[in-house]
Amino acid sequence: MSNTNTSGSKTVLKIIIPILLVCVIVGIWAVKTIQKATDSGDNLTIAQTDVSGSTGTTGNPDFALNVTNNNLDIEKLKTYGLPIIIEFGADWCAPCKQMAPIIKALNKELQGKAIVRFVDTDKNQKTASEYNFQYIPTQLFINADGTPYKPANAAAMQMDLKYDSVTNEHIYTTHTSTLTKSQLLDILEEMGMK
Repeated sequence: MSNTNTSGSKTVLKIIIPILLVCVIVGIWAVKTIQKATDSGDNLTIAQTDVSGSTGTTGNPDFALNVTNNNLDIEKLKTYGLPIIIEFGADWCAPCKQMAPIIKALNKELQGKAIVRFVDTDKNQKTASEYNFQYIPTQLFINADGTPYKPANAAAMQMDLKYDSVTNEHIYTTHTSTLTKSQLLDILEEMGMK
């Protein structure tokens, strides 16, 4: 009889051990996946998601905080009729880290009133190379009507107005360095935020 119990125990162990191994592997995978999502949510680029943890509080990827895979379609963003601020920065940049919570908060608070996006210049080099700037953080400003922002006193605001070398047409406006949330809100109102 003990022989029967021993062989029955061996059969049970042959079933239970593989099941336990599968459970351990699935558990490790789940913990790593959750930890990876949580850890990268604390850094500047917020794990390539916006403040809602997905593609935007409206569900529209055009309103997501972070630009991914060089996927920034300015012409499409202009069709929403909202003022646009695009922040260019990187994880290693101290002033960019100072701007990160401001940009994140504006993205969350102004859904439907303005478009506020972040481009990690290390991860989106093609997109960053479309604009002529040398330092980060740099902000790109576009009015609600789709035209480049042109403040009354660009020099005092340290704005850089870029013009086409052939047509002399104003093509975009940037600012390099940090801005406060209050300054950005004032600029957005001037750019047509309602």
